[in-house]
Amino acid sequence: MYYKVRLEDTIRIPPKLFSEDLDEVVTNIVQKTFEGTMRKNHGVIVVTDNIEPVGSGIVIHGDGAMYQKVAFDALTFKPELQEVIDGIVCEIVEFGAFCHIGPLDALVHMSQIMNDYVEVDADNEIITGKEKKLVLKTGDSVRARVVAVSLNELSSRESKIGLTMRQPSLGSHEWIYAIEEDEKKKESKKEKRKKKKGRK
Repeated sequence: MYYKVRLEDTIRIPPKLFSEDLDEVVTNIVQKTFEGTMRKNHGVIVVTDNIEPVGSGIVIHGDGAMYQKVAFDALTFKPELQEVIDGIVCEIVEFGAFCHIGPLDALVHMSQIMNDYVEVDADNEIITGKEKKLVLKTGDSVRARVVAVSLNELSSRESKIGLTMRQPSLGSHEWIYAIEEDEKKKESKKEKRKKKKGRK
């Protein structure tokens, strides 16, 4: 889920930048320092905006740089347990499929892909259901539920997010639409049967 939050932190402004426009320097440093980083309580900081210095900066003896407290708006992404989320399959491996969900990657373990025995062809990056013949491949859009979240503040790439697609209305968008179409056809046939019985 995406959130907009107001954050405060401290940045280091090197002495060589003191002669430049301070507002521009602060904005650039905040963007380079915080965008793409992980906060345990807020998730990944995607974008920063409305950046303002808070109070006066402090110069530490022996360093020469100025340490400036700043406040800024941040658009963050934090997956929540049980959240239903759309993603794109980016890689298929022997044990499942990795999906891009926002700025992070999540794993759908092979046991959580579908209610069917699956065959994984990691070389061709395709997963096929043995009975229903449903296919999942790289580039497919999927809808899944978040079942595990372990965010790593030091490295967002090391975060572990688990997904499931085994519940109704989850899975590849193609499967979902195909199932919906089948349901509509079944309902249409039922309606026709009722009308025929009504005429007799």
